[in-house]
Amino acid sequence: MSRQHQTLGEFIIENQSAFQYSSGELSSLLNSIRLAAKVVNHEVNKAGLVDIIGAAGDTNIQGEDQQKLDVYANEKFIQTMTKRNIVCGIASEEEDDFIAINSQDENNGNKYVVLIDPLDGSSNIDVNVSVGTIFSIYRRVTPVGTPVKLEDFLQKGSEQVAAGYVVYGTSTMIVYTTGAGVNGFTLNPAIGSFYLSHPNMTFPEDGHIYSVNEGNYIHFPQGIKNYIKYCQKEEGDRPYTSRYIGSLVSDFHRNMIKGGIYLYPQSSKNPKGKLRLLYECNPIAFLAEQANGKSSDGFTRTMDVEPTELHERVPFICGSKNMVEKAEEFMREAHGE
Repeated sequence: MSRQHQTLGEFIIENQSAFQYSSGELSSLLNSIRLAAKVVNHEVNKAGLVDIIGAAGDTNIQGEDQQKLDVYANEKFIQTMTKRNIVCGIASEEEDDFIAINSQDENNGNKYVVLIDPLDGSSNIDVNVSVGTIFSIYRRVTPVGTPVKLEDFLQKGSEQVAAGYVVYGTSTMIVYTTGAGVNGFTLNPAIGSFYLSHPNMTFPEDGHIYSVNEGNYIHFPQGIKNYIKYCQKEEGDRPYTSRYIGSLVSDFHRNMIKGGIYLYPQSSKNPKGKLRLLYECNPIAFLAEQANGKSSDGFTRTMDVEPTELHERVPFICGSKNMVEKAEEFMREAHGE
């Protein structure tokens, strides 16, 4: 079969042998994410037609107003993975605590936990800007057949066995890795199948796009301020182009294709950073590294950070390798290193 006409399901089966663990379980898990993504995509695409946009009246664990679609997406992904009985635990950015799924059943052989940001960038829904779902998959570290524990979720990003995102944009795509490169699949809405559209995605080593919320410039550390000034300087192939959507999935997706850097540093308003290590930074970092990119907090590789809590926040710099290394250079200089 031509690679251009290969479906996501076919691709998963064909590449099972490249996965070092139980490939059947992982295939089922990725298929459940695919199914939930199609359901959520349907709701996102009709968000302007029905009363599902806007705030739900609740606040999530992060202290942010939950959009109605956040709640819907959260329910759909949890429901799909729970019904299929293929994971032993789920942690969601929208939930205070992790969810154990029949993990105390000694006959339950499920070995995987999933961490998910059900609808990243959801504040953009009302203005019809792309949003996404981010997911991260680990093998549990506690014994199979015992209840899952916090330590099953608090693993370094380097322990991920798979990660990916769904971008609900002008076309809907699933982009994922199992540690053997990054591939993208586009949904054909007419027949409801995802087709391989972006095989072996890689970051250009250099790029000309920088993505940062410059409205927070005054609050940034000096190293980031210096790097932004470097990006804006008229010299050589600069100034770079500033492109910031405010939806991590969309900004990352564009930069991976075109070459660029995404920055969400710590600031005086968010001293630890704002993005979540487990739901956003680790999965995106895994994808970046698998696509020949780089990710760090300015000093430490993102996937080497040892998590201490479920909703931990970290500074985040990610993108084309040479651009990230230049930003790190400015960070070290500002710290006198």
